[in-house]
Amino acid sequence: MSSLEQARELLAEFPVVDGHNDLPWALREQVRYDLAARDIAVHQNAHLHTDIPRLREGGVGAQYWSVYVRSDLPDAVPATLEQIDCVRQLLARHPAELAPALTAADMEAARREGRIASLMGAEGGHSIANSLGTLRGLYALGVRYMTLTHNDNNDWADSATDEPNVGGLSAFGREVVREMNRLGMLVDLSHVAVTTMRDALDATSAPVIFSHSSSRAVCDHPRNIPDDVLERLPGNGGMAMVTFVPKFVLRAAVDWTAAADENMRAHGLHHLDTSPEAMKIHRAFEERNPRPVATVSTVADHLDHMREVAGVDHLGIGGDYDGTAFTPDGLNDVSGYPNLIAELLDRGWSRSDLAKLTWQNAVRVLGAAEDVARELQGTRGPSNATIGELDG
Repeated sequence: MSSLEQARELLAEFPVVDGHNDLPWALREQVRYDLAARDIAVHQNAHLHTDIPRLREGGVGAQYWSVYVRSDLPDAVPATLEQIDCVRQLLARHPAELAPALTAADMEAARREGRIASLMGAEGGHSIANSLGTLRGLYALGVRYMTLTHNDNNDWADSATDEPNVGGLSAFGREVVREMNRLGMLVDLSHVAVTTMRDALDATSAPVIFSHSSSRAVCDHPRNIPDDVLERLPGNGGMAMVTFVPKFVLRAAVDWTAAADENMRAHGLHHLDTSPEAMKIHRAFEERNPRPVATVSTVADHLDHMREVAGVDHLGIGGDYDGTAFTPDGLNDVSGYPNLIAELLDRGWSRSDLAKLTWQNAVRVLGAAEDVARELQGTRGPSNATIGELDG
């Protein structure tokens, strides 16, 4: 049996839990949530990285759908609610394939039913508008992780790709982490500054995740995780979900992407825009400036290193599909996960190691956050602290 056949066999039993997919934002940008215009029941290869046939081909058993909104939007909260509504509409349109999931038990039930467990993660603390009540509202609507920042700082947390502001987490930021622990909402440290990572690990009483980040030692990009933080994951119980974005995993792609982003801005477009108009600009730039290409092996190099530092019990996968203009060869869309598993098999990863990477670690971490929440809810009620009270 080939490595690829073995990979597919393993994924049939222990499918991928992917930590981050931006399909809802792509649907907003491309068709303003007209789900009939991008019917994911059929192949959407020309427009999207994601559809149900390719999720099935890729062996995906659970997906955290990102309910991301840009941090420069003036109305982040209603835009986030629209993203949540988009996910709910997708679930209502495809009940035989997509199962709503709020808990680790829901994930396991979906796996038994042969459906794809569908969870939500909010990408960026700007989505709560400095309000713990809004945080609780997102949790009540089904959001099960929140990335503390996106590409820009917010008032209480520093981003990896912005100038330092509060030096990590402010007092209110630490209260946000504590309230997330009390709720059972996972603290996601992708996108945050290293100071914020360390402050959050100090403040949390529950496991954290990195929903889509790779190794800074392998590729020195501020969106990646330094070894001293990876070393803390065993003590915390959390996990780092490796991402596939070429500019985060391949050093040669970092400078190229900076030039491509500048080209987008020169055309009056946001550098994260993946609309058809934006992709034409990207493709024209790439024709003039050949793109350094990441591969399955590139991503596996990150996982090998992260396994050495954090241990296999603390790793997962977060591809960032439909949130990036470019993907590695062999991981072109959500059908590509078996290629990564086959590469890791060839590198000597065991079946039990890979079962942890794909399914077991992510289910364990969400379940552990639920356990912490039950304990905390027995000792304290909701926090009504304000940023003005705590940060002055």
